[in-house]
Amino acid sequence: MANIDLSRVPDFFHNYIKLVADEDLAISFKKHQVNFISILKNVPEEMWDYRYAEGKWTIKELIQHVIDAERIFSYRALRFARKDDTGLAGFDENKYAQTARADKRSKEDLIEELGIVQRSSALLFASFDEDQLEQSGISNGKSIYVKAIGYIITGHTLHHQNILLERYLNKKPSTLS
Repeated sequence: MANIDLSRVPDFFHNYIKLVADEDLAISFKKHQVNFISILKNVPEEMWDYRYAEGKWTIKELIQHVIDAERIFSYRALRFARKDDTGLAGFDENKYAQTARADKRSKEDLIEELGIVQRSSALLFASFDEDQLEQSGISNGKSIYVKAIGYIITGHTLHHQNILLERYLNKKPSTLS
């Protein structure tokens, strides 16, 4: 694993980190900016409102969730890197999905926003030095550190990319990612 101290990360995030932790963080962000968007561009327009099961998110809602979560994680990383020791609240991903109105958005709009958010996150993490990457903070009542958040961002996206491939598109992740 790429020098990630999982003892400094809540258990909930370990699986996201493990998906990408064998890579350098900069490489992980580079792949992150290319792979998911290239897959999304090939998803037919008529599938974007598709749910693979009752009560599950549509593809539009899934992409909006990835965008929202990445923004929140990047904000946390920025605060902690700047040694802001104010504890940060968690967020309810389902409430965000219910109120985001992703169904009103187009495929192109969501892909464009995702690309901008991903590029912004990559630039933010590239700006951090080693001291900043090692800074910790409290989020949702638990301690976490900046470098781990970078891996969580890219691992979270890969997690949802795999769900998209397996459950929405009926493809094996290894065949397209």
